[in-house]
Amino acid sequence: MVQPVCGKKMPSARLNWEMNASTKLNTSHNITESEENYWSRIEKSILAPILTTEMVLGVLGNGLVLIVKLVCKDHFQCLYWLPLFSLTLSDFFCSILIICGSLLAVLTDGQISPWCEVVSLLKFTFITSSIGGIAILCVQRFMGIPSKGKRLSVVMAVACVASWCTGAVFGAVPVAYEWIRYDPAEMLCAVFWESSYSDMLVYILCAFSISIFVPFLLILCCSILTCAGFGKKCSSQDDLSSITPLLVILYLFCYAPFAASELVLLGRLDLTPSPEWLRSLSSVMAYLDCCLNPFIYCTNKDFRKAVLILVWNKRRSTSPEPVLTGITRLEL
Repeated sequence: MVQPVCGKKMPSARLNWEMNASTKLNTSHNITESEENYWSRIEKSILAPILTTEMVLGVLGNGLVLIVKLVCKDHFQCLYWLPLFSLTLSDFFCSILIICGSLLAVLTDGQISPWCEVVSLLKFTFITSSIGGIAILCVQRFMGIPSKGKRLSVVMAVACVASWCTGAVFGAVPVAYEWIRYDPAEMLCAVFWESSYSDMLVYILCAFSISIFVPFLLILCCSILTCAGFGKKCSSQDDLSSITPLLVILYLFCYAPFAASELVLLGRLDLTPSPEWLRSLSSVMAYLDCCLNPFIYCTNKDFRKAVLILVWNKRRSTSPEPVLTGITRLEL
């Protein structure tokens, strides 16, 4: 038996073969879509609790550190308070804006404009202000320049503000050139290069050399010289700046995947982004730095005492005072 197809006769065996091939193709396509949905659900079930934990720890921890620095500053010594305050402020805003935005993007499968562009700008601003604050802290410890009382402290304050402004400027460039779109791997809006390799090369080299490489060089040199004993002895182990080595180690460890993903991008002439797992790891590790910094502050003994004083005074102020409601006369 034959079937007429477009004026010609096609054997039924060939027709059945094509129908089976089409069915198999549709089945494999459906299986691929179901597998993608399955892994998407798996990623969401893993990343959502991680981001929630990092957001809660970051907001509560950095918020508590800011309150202690403002309210209980007389209970601990802090000669270099300006870069430490800038670093905590950056971590707090990153937790409440960037991490929260990433969590919402994971739950809702994307970000919309203009919040998409704002998140991209703020992320690079917070990264630059963080590494700039740590670099200024290392320079102040090495040169013995407190955050007040000397003319050089004004220079340190200007440098601290400049780190925020530099990050905002370089973060605004991709927004102005419309290089921003949502990246599910990074869980927020990121830069995607669709123009030329030279544009990407110029931007990354300028941004990294000014905003990242120079502060990194200052951190490395000042930390090594201070540990070798060449720095001025202007602070003791009781000073809050004694946590600087831990801050440096944690920052370099958490932002290593971010640097690696950018280096991978530089090595690809076809402008393809770095692997998805590396981009996801870079975001998670960067957020980890924000939520672990408050625990590093608490390694300082006097700062822990200040936290306990704040919590204890708050507890005493909320507890009711005993009131004498009646007097019983005792007969002798």
